Amino acid sequence: MNVVIIGCGVVGAAIAYQLSQEKGLKITVCDRQPPAQASTGAALGVLMGVISQKIKGKAWQMRQTSIQRYETLIPELEALTGRKIPFNRQGILSLGLQEENLAAWEKLVEIRHSQGWNLEIWDTTKLQNICPQVAHEKITGAVYSPQDRQLDPTALTLALVEAAQQNGVTFKFGVTVLDAQTSTSEFCNQLETTEGKITADWFVIAAGLGSTPLTAKLNQIIDIRPVLGQALQMRVGHPLGNPDFQPAITGNDVHIVPVGGGDYWVGATVEFPSNGNEIPPNQELLESVREQAIAFCPELATAKIIRTWSGLRPRPEGRPAPVIGKLPGFSNILLATGHYRNGVLLAPATAYAIREMIISQGMGNEGLGTRD
Repeated sequence: MNVVIIGCGVVGAAIAYQLSQEKGLKITVCDRQPPAQASTGAALGVLMGVISQKIKGKAWQMRQTSIQRYETLIPELEALTGRKIPFNRQGILSLGLQEENLAAWEKLVEIRHSQGWNLEIWDTTKLQNICPQVAHEKITGAVYSPQDRQLDPTALTLALVEAAQQNGVTFKFGVTVLDAQTSTSEFCNQLETTEGKITADWFVIAAGLGSTPLTAKLNQIIDIRPVLGQALQMRVGHPLGNPDFQPAITGNDVHIVPVGGGDYWVGATVEFPSNGNEIPPNQELLESVREQAIAFCPELATAKIIRTWSGLRPRPEGRPAPVIGKLPGFSNILLATGHYRNGVLLAPATAYAIREMIISQGMGNEGLGTRD
């Protein structure tokens, strides 16, 4: 059975690797860019699962599935590829500000404990003792999530690609989809690309912002719009606070992410298009993020900015993120797109979901894609 995946960000790569472990599948991944570009290349890789406010339903189940899978996936990929994937196992620390509701956090701690996960509420004394780099008069404490993680999204994606290649997946980069052809009203049998025709039994659209023009070719537009995010890499030259305890720190939607060698990623802005889909990076917003990070960890004021970057996140218009399931009107086109700010977090759970759809219904479509 032939499966074609369009898009090789972290989501497309995760799907390819997951499917590569199933017998009887021939998998091809196409992307007009090299892997881990676009939103994946811009992500900070902060995996806010346990500490998120999602407590039930699909939104929580996907987070829980992904957090659990990452514990095995990272060592698995490192063993297969010999690549090192930076993976911070020291948790996430969410700073509490005066206006935040302590009762809501206490309720979340209680819910997480009932679900088998740990969260801790720290007062200012404990916070100061454990993370002395944090110093802000409005911080009233923190919530620590020891089981949440942070990783390098680009390193992860490249490892997923290499591991999938080892399992027989074909990757075609620099290939653009030009058109789609349907053999019946509900079945797409081939794509016309800049490298010729590609025939398959299943097509998986994991192209982020590229999903909208792709679905337009099938007269079923999935409206996904860009939201710009900018980030900084700042060099202090030494670890902030305790060198042996370096969690990702977040407060007021600003992340301070240790990446080793006394360097920290700081971000990210959330910038919506004001006219059409063009979003010129707003330097004032980026500076505001830097200033907030310094307010939380004053020693960052001495840091040198060594890199800035930005990327467009794919946000579904008028519906929740992400968009996972069949493209309306088609029995063999699956969507795995529009993850907005949670693509890295939800990539493993998305890969599981796509695998289930293909494996559970696969026999019904097998061979159809190759008919005349």
